[in-house]
Amino acid sequence: MSEAQTTTTPTPKAKPKVAVVPSESKFEMPKFEMPKFEMPKFEVPTMEVPPAFRELAEKTIAQFKDGYEKMKSQAEEATETLEETYSTASKGCSGYGLKVVETARANSNAAFDLMGELLAAKTYSEVVEKTTAFMRSQFDTLTAQAKELTEHAQKVATETAEPIKEKFASFGKAA
Repeated sequence: MSEAQTTTTPTPKAKPKVAVVPSESKFEMPKFEMPKFEMPKFEVPTMEVPPAFRELAEKTIAQFKDGYEKMKSQAEEATETLEETYSTASKGCSGYGLKVVETARANSNAAFDLMGELLAAKTYSEVVEKTTAFMRSQFDTLTAQAKELTEHAQKVATETAEPIKEKFASFGKAA
């Protein structure tokens, strides 16, 4: 059997067509030219500043610098004072809280002691006697505790406010 050979010849590729643009078109945009103006030339007059004005300007600048330095140092002092005040107030409040806890513990212990005594009582009159004695002593104790807590709170408030009061007094003198 004979095989028939077929040969294919390559087909030429189509070349892209390029559009021809005429160099001059029928519709041309009008060209506008900006009018040309010359800027007037001004000469800056050369004038020497009188020494009195120069001296005044230098003094004013020195005063501003001095005022700025004073204000900056006072702001830093105020910041330090506020930090110290906050620290004092924080310590005072924690001390006050500890006193309140200590007072509550003492009062709770006294109440538990009363309950133990009441459980050991044999008669009703003994219960009334022990309860009355407890109430009297507890009233005195609570009065003393309230006085102590008030004094502590006043001390903390004074210690906290004193640096601020002194600082504002010094600001008033500086102004």
